[in-house]
Amino acid sequence: MTVGNNNGFVLIVVLFILLIIVGCSYL
Repeated sequence: MTVGNNNGFVLIVVLFILLIIVGCSYL
């Protein structure tokens, strides 16, 4: 596992969590 790949995975997870928070706030 490369550092770049790990950072990309973390970025996707953070964006997914933010999407859930925004979705819950709109609900």
